[in-house]
Amino acid sequence: MEKFAFLIHPIEVDDIYRKYKYLKYLSDNTVEKLASLLPPSKVSNICNLKSDYNEGEGWFIGIPLTTKEIMCSKEEKVIAKIIEAGKKAEKLGAKILGLGAHTSVIGDAGITIAENLNIAVTTGNSYTVAAAFEATKEACRLLGTDISENDIAVIGANGSIGKVCAELACRSSKKVILIGRDRNKLEALKKLLEKKYEGVNIYCSTSIAGGISNAGVVFTVTSSLDQIIEPQYIKTGAVVCDVARPRDVSKKVQSLRKDVLVIEGGVIEVPKGVEFNFNFGFPEGLAYACMAETMILALEGRYENFSIGRDIDIEKIDEINRLAEKHGFKLAGLRSFERVIDKNYIESVKNYIKMKKIVMENVERV
Repeated sequence: MEKFAFLIHPIEVDDIYRKYKYLKYLSDNTVEKLASLLPPSKVSNICNLKSDYNEGEGWFIGIPLTTKEIMCSKEEKVIAKIIEAGKKAEKLGAKILGLGAHTSVIGDAGITIAENLNIAVTTGNSYTVAAAFEATKEACRLLGTDISENDIAVIGANGSIGKVCAELACRSSKKVILIGRDRNKLEALKKLLEKKYEGVNIYCSTSIAGGISNAGVVFTVTSSLDQIIEPQYIKTGAVVCDVARPRDVSKKVQSLRKDVLVIEGGVIEVPKGVEFNFNFGFPEGLAYACMAETMILALEGRYENFSIGRDIDIEKIDEINRLAEKHGFKLAGLRSFERVIDKNYIESVKNYIKMKKIVMENVERV
């Protein structure tokens, strides 16, 4: 039987309170500091993982660091904690370790961690990106358009996930907008993409509002702790795929922009019967793509450092898609702000798009 482990951590301090309710009497900062002193621990056993070709089992290993602690603490301290968790996974018998949430972006994105462990490591980023693109294509289809008909903006284009998102965007559209803080890096990425994808018009922007104002499709993949996409930034009828955790899209978009469709990338239906024995916020049978990548690689017996480092090969995107199909993993129904999107929701968005366009046409006439 193949064996794997996957690292998880509390996204925010409220996740700690859900388990330790009595800590609510203390300040958030005190709770986070106290939690950070605890060692990594086994959270649950993942069992009944079976495909037509193999079977496996795994473990969720918890690191008691919130996103804030991971991003604001000394890098060496965080990496040491992750390596400690990896050693625990080794003792349990895991042969590959998946880095969940912000454990995948700290430092050199898994390279140092892999060098200090005797098992393979993956961030899950390849399948995260693959799933995000499939979900976005489906969202466009449901709104009556095609991804190829839209300008595509990529926020966080200089990041590891952002770069390959930008390349996939160049496969899918004739106009791509790269958005990031460092214009020089954006321009360098633009030159690389222009050589590989002739005929695609590529633009750079350091402004999120300006960069996405005319984009029919937006991928946002930053590591920001703050919500960076406000309601007024988004074009009517746009599909916004928020791959980031914590999310990049402001919650205000949900209530103020009924004429756009915000989806969460990376929601995967796993083979029937898998038991996670831990509630990470998804209905039964669903998982994040990063989790799924670790499971897929284990079932395939691919105990290698698959998705680590700042660069992701587009060839690995295609490879993990092939392996996912082989072992019975597939894109689940779309989700938006932690809720499943049904037909009624899609129809509602389409109606709001029509109404918004009518209003805009009347305003132009006046």
